[in-house]
Amino acid sequence: MQISTAWRRIACVFLPFAAGYYLSYLFRTINALIASRLSSDTGLGTADLGLLTSVYFLVFAAAQIPIGILLDRFGPRRVQSVLLLIAAAGAGLFAVSTSFLSFLIACGMVGLGVAAALTAGLKSIILWFPRERVALLNGYMIMLGSLGAVTATAPLEHLLAWMGWRQLFEILAAATGATAILIYVVVPERGNVPSIASTPTTLSSVFGDRRFWRMAPLSATCVGSAWSLQGLWASPWLTDVEGLDRTSLVRQLFMMSVVLSGGAWLFGVAVHHIKRRGIGAETILAMVAVLFIAAELALILRAPLPSILPWSLIAIVGTATVASFAVIADYFPPELAGRANGALNVLHFGWAFLAQYATGLILEQWSANDGHKPVQAYQVAFGVNVALQIAALVWLALPWRRSVVPWMSSILVFKPADVSYAVESVGLYEDSVILLPADDDAEW
Repeated sequence: MQISTAWRRIACVFLPFAAGYYLSYLFRTINALIASRLSSDTGLGTADLGLLTSVYFLVFAAAQIPIGILLDRFGPRRVQSVLLLIAAAGAGLFAVSTSFLSFLIACGMVGLGVAAALTAGLKSIILWFPRERVALLNGYMIMLGSLGAVTATAPLEHLLAWMGWRQLFEILAAATGATAILIYVVVPERGNVPSIASTPTTLSSVFGDRRFWRMAPLSATCVGSAWSLQGLWASPWLTDVEGLDRTSLVRQLFMMSVVLSGGAWLFGVAVHHIKRRGIGAETILAMVAVLFIAAELALILRAPLPSILPWSLIAIVGTATVASFAVIADYFPPELAGRANGALNVLHFGWAFLAQYATGLILEQWSANDGHKPVQAYQVAFGVNVALQIAALVWLALPWRRSVVPWMSSILVFKPADVSYAVESVGLYEDSVILLPADDDAEW
């Protein structure tokens, strides 16, 4: 890419969408910081708090496929700007809510409003940047967005020292609305470049692809669980099990968030270089899953390690979407990018909702002692997640999966793809897609 064109695209395309994803990550992780204040101010129990915070993931997941279709049809600029206005309204409602129902509606509006934050950014990267840079730029996008998780620790803790969480959400509402306007005004329009591939570009092409069902369960159970743990349950664990005071808790959450941000950059660089050597991104995803399971087992079995080590690994797994979406970029052409990324995100956020809410339900079965849940409660809750992740890893590895995947696809509403398409090589799309030239002219 020419230098001037590259920087113009970074400034007018990449950074505005990165700002939207930053706000999305901030909304996703802020509940771990305000959980105790929110519970004391509203009288919510553990299960209620789990439902209230996890409805973000539920609405987020439910919106992914419609949003993917809208992104492919109308482009990321218009879709993202409209949805961020909904998120701004939801944050404003959260700031003034007094009942559980209004809090629930507010969280649902925020979840819907930021539902396109990542997929819109990924779609814009595919439309505006060379294909060989997609994995690297995905890593940078998630790295900058995950700074929202960093902000939702020590920086906001200092801010909360002289303002309440209601005033904080008023500020977030204003910032989200401003970002929506920025994206609509600054980001240029660009349509899809048509593919010469004969494969129909429909949603059934995604759900009927056995390669998708090979990697999606592992990606969902790992990434979704990591989001659930860091977004809410890390704070109660560190308080109840590790016995950290408020200052130590915020410090550790801050360190985890910094590691999270650095992990996104690391994944982007790693996937970029490994793919250039001809190694699939699926290999990285499997390695990440093994490390994630090991970190969770270290917590469950109370291994004699500083807790920051396993919790940092858990935080890093939250950025494994860089590897997952790199796999998706290899599987499907650009005009299917929104649908394919949205389909995978349905599983990511759907699992995050289930894991977060189910963890709260399991913890609720134990009585609190001096306001703290026993370690056995957390061991059971986390252990259920680990068992399902191990099953997904086995599913990725065993050859008999090929006889079961067609059955999984057949239970969906969508018609499965032909066998010839299901077994085609990853290189088919790469050979058939018309790539965007680096210095391609467009209206700005």
